[in-house]
Amino acid sequence: MARLGTSDTFLMLNYERGFLKIVVVAAAFVVCLYYFDLYDFPILSNHREALTRLIQVFGTVCILLAALYYVYPPLKLERGISVIGFLLVSISLLAWRRLFLRVSALPQFSERVLILGQSRLAEALVSELRSRSELGLRVIGHIQNTARGSGNCSFPSGEEDACDELFCSIEKYNPDRIIVAMDDRRGKLPVESLLRLKSRGVSIQDGPELYEAVTGKISVGSLRLGWLLFSPGFRVARSLVMYKRVCSVIFSSLSLILILPLMALIALVIRIDSGGPVIFRQKRIGQDGNVFTLYKFRSMINGADQDGNHRPAEKMDSRFTRVGRVLRRTRMDELPQLFNILRGDMHFVGPRPFVPSQEQECLEHIPFYRQRWVVKPGATGWAQVNRGYNVTLDDNEEKLSYDLFYIKNISVGLDLLILFKTAKILLLGRGSQ
Repeated sequence: MARLGTSDTFLMLNYERGFLKIVVVAAAFVVCLYYFDLYDFPILSNHREALTRLIQVFGTVCILLAALYYVYPPLKLERGISVIGFLLVSISLLAWRRLFLRVSALPQFSERVLILGQSRLAEALVSELRSRSELGLRVIGHIQNTARGSGNCSFPSGEEDACDELFCSIEKYNPDRIIVAMDDRRGKLPVESLLRLKSRGVSIQDGPELYEAVTGKISVGSLRLGWLLFSPGFRVARSLVMYKRVCSVIFSSLSLILILPLMALIALVIRIDSGGPVIFRQKRIGQDGNVFTLYKFRSMINGADQDGNHRPAEKMDSRFTRVGRVLRRTRMDELPQLFNILRGDMHFVGPRPFVPSQEQECLEHIPFYRQRWVVKPGATGWAQVNRGYNVTLDDNEEKLSYDLFYIKNISVGLDLLILFKTAKILLLGRGSQ
């Protein structure tokens, strides 16, 4: 125990790489907690699942630190300190997450939110906010009819006085925030009532803005041309385009040099396993609707889509070859796309390109679908890390909502976040089809 004395502690922190050792251990825990989804509220709310994953985190951290200490022994913590530290961390993590769940559920720590309007967006917001108490927004009501004196509000109108019925209804429930989620606001938005409430300290927020902030996507069903035109975003700076192109050339070139032996080995295994070409070529729609040829390692039997009728892959698809099934599960079939990135057909990050027939179907049935063509497609994207595999039109409409969010908020930081999430998905083997 003398090792934990004041003088020894000072020496260890300042002269024995103590601070660096602490940073390494803390970083290992943070990364593992993230990769095991222990920052996701749905996981935390399931106590058994959270405990199971926490045990997995400790096991993974032990393996990582053991490997690191073997490679670089000076970073090694003494056994006694390691044991005490791990005990303190385990108790603290369990206690802190339990405290967070209890505090986030208390109504006094939440804003009182009133939803105004009748629309798909309003219903989606009510459902989203009520299922996510960690946001600190508690829905106290939903007024669907905003007509003056209509008497069809979700709440009783109260006494008649100088203010209109809608103002009295809203004021009676004393909201901290009002979310305006109306489809058509022309002549229907109660501007005077909302201004009076705003002057009294009530926050007035646009529904699409809040929906985008809490879900990471844009509600396609509530989109209007005016919003696309006047909202911030949906403009890619020329400097960002140049930056993405330079990074694409540099990193795709380096990646191809490093993994060329692996790609040669994969090509040999494919040729031995099944007859036919090693590389699968397929037409895809890129920026501005232009067609380009996408390269992948062939994972299906030769001629699987020879009739031109593209059928999305399924988990137990009989078209997969033995090697192809492994390639799809590990995503190594997509390695030849580095050539597409080097050529300039794609970036590392962007909306995922589809075949022309699928793009045409989406264009005919999904509003504003053409907007996803304003940027180059990518090998991975915001929709891929959040939505996963898409088959139906409804899936692709949901995918578009994420793609539009990416296009609106495109930045270097968002690209790095997507790449980090992609690495997490690849390591954990999720979302493959």
